[in-house]
Amino acid sequence: MSKHRAQHRAPRRKGRIAAVVLALGLTAGAGSAAAMGVIPQLQTPEPATASDALAPAAIETASLEKLEIPKPKVTPAAQTVEAAPDAATLPAGSGTGYRIVFDQSDQRVWLVESDGSVERTYLVSGSKFNNLQPGSYQVQSKSRTANAFDGSGTMEYFVRFATGFSEPIGFHSVPKDHSGQLEQTKEQLGTRLSAGCVRQWLPDAIALWDFAPIGTRVVVTA
Repeated sequence: MSKHRAQHRAPRRKGRIAAVVLALGLTAGAGSAAAMGVIPQLQTPEPATASDALAPAAIETASLEKLEIPKPKVTPAAQTVEAAPDAATLPAGSGTGYRIVFDQSDQRVWLVESDGSVERTYLVSGSKFNNLQPGSYQVQSKSRTANAFDGSGTMEYFVRFATGFSEPIGFHSVPKDHSGQLEQTKEQLGTRLSAGCVRQWLPDAIALWDFAPIGTRVVVTA
């Protein structure tokens, strides 16, 4: 090879080497740029926006255990309570000591012990007529059974203590007619229904019969 030909090949070879180096440089630069574009996305996430806080996932995982629902306050309605009358309170002027008290206005009887305590009190049905005056009486006689003065029926545990217009007046059970039917109901006690005597429900009539021997004082109040 001549010296002249060798001088012409050397520049051409250097040009090829420069082109290869330049191509490698551009490829490396492109790879570095691509790498620089990926790394920031992994290390520096975009800041959350306000709408992200209300995402469905956040709502579904929210804890509701600490929520306290106040209970409504219930104020009871004001009630007016009337004091019930004391049935054990004896009427004024009914005396002292061991006695039977019959109050005509209340249609009630009291069986009173010697110390003033009330053994029993209950409603009765007295006379529809004005044939028994207030005052002090005493038990005159007792009959286990008796007939009505007009022959309309019978009664039990008759305890006589006064005389009306012409017939005796006493305490006894509610009369029965000749068919055995009571002449009034228990619910009607407390109202005036008799012709002169004092009608009692049977257990009360028995209690007074046992309580009142002959001579027991009976006080009748208006």
